[in-house]
Amino acid sequence: MFGDLTWRPLTDKDAKASADLLNAIETVDKIGENYPEEDTLTELVDPYADLDRASLAAFDGDVMAGYMKVRFKPLAEEVHRVFLDGGVHPAYRRRGIGTTLVEAGMEAAKTLHALHHPTLKLAIDFHKAEHIAGLAELVRSRGFRPVRYFQRMERPLGDAIPSAVIPAGMRVEPWASRNDEDFRSVRNASYEDHWGAAPMPVDHWKNKITNQTFQPDVSFLLRDAAGIPVGILVTMCWEADTEATGVLDAHFMVIGTLREHRKRGVASALLAHALRAATDQGYARASLSVDSASPSGAPRIFAKAGFTAKMRYVRWALEV
Repeated sequence: MFGDLTWRPLTDKDAKASADLLNAIETVDKIGENYPEEDTLTELVDPYADLDRASLAAFDGDVMAGYMKVRFKPLAEEVHRVFLDGGVHPAYRRRGIGTTLVEAGMEAAKTLHALHHPTLKLAIDFHKAEHIAGLAELVRSRGFRPVRYFQRMERPLGDAIPSAVIPAGMRVEPWASRNDEDFRSVRNASYEDHWGAAPMPVDHWKNKITNQTFQPDVSFLLRDAAGIPVGILVTMCWEADTEATGVLDAHFMVIGTLREHRKRGVASALLAHALRAATDQGYARASLSVDSASPSGAPRIFAKAGFTAKMRYVRWALEV
């Protein structure tokens, strides 16, 4: 069934093969994700991706036919939600490779869980666009169930972007190395009631947020009258996506407001400020991803700011 495929764990030397695989997947699945080697390397050196214990890739010569990797949470309470990711090259689908990778990922998740949070419950999460052919059947057959839905929302940019109205007594400041820790602390505090979220340690923050795709000139912090940071908006941009589509997209990766400051216009002010900044810097579109059942009412806030839903993602989970 597999022919002469070679199976082994991923390493940080697989950045090019990983990028080639993901770009081949994009030609069929069309989820809007394009990868250079630099971006796949960032994922491979994720401090919470244990490649030796929790990754597997199938190679046909130098071509990566499929892969899986599992990322654990360094901090967890009650439930340790590990994240399983993977994919199969379109030319190698329908051969059982995906099934083998999912099953290997399930076992790897148990291994990492036993190492890091053995006293907690384990949940294995798998997050993919809803329209990918055959995916739902595969993960359902292994016991996964849909537990959450996320929407990718987009908004065109241009002259129609209104000026931001900052709540009285508050002030906006751009990201800088001196306030980076304020950004991280607001993210962690504001996401405490977000489903599936966990605090981001410094090394995780650097790997996932302030990496080569981070856009500091379109990332902002809002402080109250006492100078306390109460809200943030973090923007990222992927050059490979721009090259593939011709559209310069400002992706609002993190938007967070401290719970005690919600319903005071903090998120709306940050959105308007970032939309204007992105427009002034030549971006053609803004995008974001939002939990459809967000406790903060985020979908409504984003819709009011002009964002419309473009693609739905499913968070599948298996409780072990």
